Amino acid sequence: MGVNKMLNYIKDVLENMPTNWLNLTTHRLDIYDEKLAKTQFLEQFEILFNDNNSESSALTELPTAYDYIRLGHPLSCVLEWGIANLNNLKPENVISFSSKTIPILAILRKNLLDDKNTQIIYTDELPHFFDAEVLKNVYGYEFDLKHVAEASAIPEFNGSIILISEQDEISATDLSSNIDFFISVYSDLGSVLLVNGEQNESYISEIQHVRRRETIAMTPANCLIALRALTKKSSFDTEKNTIETNKTRVLESITVITGTTTKPLVGSSGLSIQYAIMMGLIHNAQEKHKGKAIKFVVPPNCYGGTNDQARRVAACIDNVEVMDLPVDGDNDMVQSIDIVLDKIAKEDAIPYIIAEIPTNPRVEVPDLIKLKDALSVVRKTTTGEIAVDPVFILDQTFCPNVLFLGEGEILSTVRAISYASGSKFPSGGLCTAGYVVGNRKTDLLMEKIELHLNLCDNEATALQYEILAKQLPSMNQRISDAYKNTREFVNFINDTLPEAKINFVSLALAQQGFTPSVFSLDLPTKGATDEEKESYKRALNLKLINLMITEIPNESKYCVSYGQLNGCYWTIPATSTQGTTKEGDKDYIARVALSPNMDLELHKKVFLDFIEKI
Repeated sequence: MGVNKMLNYIKDVLENMPTNWLNLTTHRLDIYDEKLAKTQFLEQFEILFNDNNSESSALTELPTAYDYIRLGHPLSCVLEWGIANLNNLKPENVISFSSKTIPILAILRKNLLDDKNTQIIYTDELPHFFDAEVLKNVYGYEFDLKHVAEASAIPEFNGSIILISEQDEISATDLSSNIDFFISVYSDLGSVLLVNGEQNESYISEIQHVRRRETIAMTPANCLIALRALTKKSSFDTEKNTIETNKTRVLESITVITGTTTKPLVGSSGLSIQYAIMMGLIHNAQEKHKGKAIKFVVPPNCYGGTNDQARRVAACIDNVEVMDLPVDGDNDMVQSIDIVLDKIAKEDAIPYIIAEIPTNPRVEVPDLIKLKDALSVVRKTTTGEIAVDPVFILDQTFCPNVLFLGEGEILSTVRAISYASGSKFPSGGLCTAGYVVGNRKTDLLMEKIELHLNLCDNEATALQYEILAKQLPSMNQRISDAYKNTREFVNFINDTLPEAKINFVSLALAQQGFTPSVFSLDLPTKGATDEEKESYKRALNLKLINLMITEIPNESKYCVSYGQLNGCYWTIPATSTQGTTKEGDKDYIARVALSPNMDLELHKKVFLDFIEKI
């Protein structure tokens, strides 16, 4: 295809693109096929290109590219498509990142598992936070580093060759036959990875999975800057930002909201933060308890990203293992913690527990006094020595307003860390950034977590800090208002469809401060067998969601979301947030999330219509 034709088309697309391409953090699942992520969007985008159709109405009709923008989005797809065409590559061979170091780590991870050599070659300087010793000693990655003056001076090598180059504009790249991966580093925007040659295409899905679980794609705002530079054939026009001022405001807000005194850390997403937590704790354990086994204890039905990431880390490091922590339904979180900590103590291993409070999607809260007691027990190894005490890693995305860690609070006397996904209430759905805080017993752990957040170049971007600085001060009020809507809707469903089972916090828990704005709905079912009943219920879930999004298209969305500023969001955890969870642990129920600003009476009316039709 003609390069100028392509660039002119992209220029027109940028002028006419839907505002959602730039502003949304989560996308419609009713027009999304996960197996065709990116490809379905680009196939239909290419049809528009061939027809020279850049009308806003046509762009709006394109299918969802990815279910979260941290995985990718329309602008990242267009950027990767444009760069691919510049370099005569397939679009799937081009992958953009917000991080400048994670694309290197993605290749190193696959080569570690495949027992393959890697040589990292750079012409200028390595990314600022790249720490070869930590990557080798903590992550277990093996590689050689080599500086060359010119890319043409790259020698032959038995293994993968990664070439890293700092650039201030996007242009065609000379992909010589012995370069396997070319990484363009763009100082304020992120990086773009080119996968060269058919022999390396087996890496693509693995690299995409790293982007899915340990970092984020280049953000929409930064992709827009890159695309504008591409169409102008110019260097990047990045605005001077006030990141330090906004960062100071954000850290102050988080400190006030959480009641903690340790320095908060802000990452590009909740999973970016969680990855830093995991690697920081492993690093600390390797220094303080050399040779001991490390056990990450994780609920099997929790958010799929948490579950999957923990197992991915364990797959790379010999002495790290994941253990299940049953927490929902017939299982009591405190009893499960007691049992698993006793077992880990006997093995003289190091326990790190990751849990959501309230749990997702069942919205359950354990007895917090019993939880503290279980975490406080001094346990012994089989030889009678005192076992390593646990670190409780709390995902409180559902209720980020509850005080857990501050002086005098319920988890202030045990080693505890709390984190939250920023795409929910902290930003009101305007960005993906997440944050983590620790209590006073975790100062050294937080230092290690910060080291790995920086090493992975996963700190929040300037725009993310700007958005959080504006949104965090109103967060607790928005939580309160959204809870009132949710309680009213839950009461309405209880009154009008009493046969349904609703998972939501009790009034007593709400008085303690647990005021989530999400509930799960187990609809009544029919059938002669368990299979028939399950099949009927699953179809009924979709019938309800489809009715809501059809009748209230401006507010009701089929999305994986929570804590947005406006509207009502519906999903089925088993087919979205629990995507990589084992089948037997999935929840085929409807999860409903309400915002502080929505037409609640209209939602009630449509729900009544649904009841009349079942």
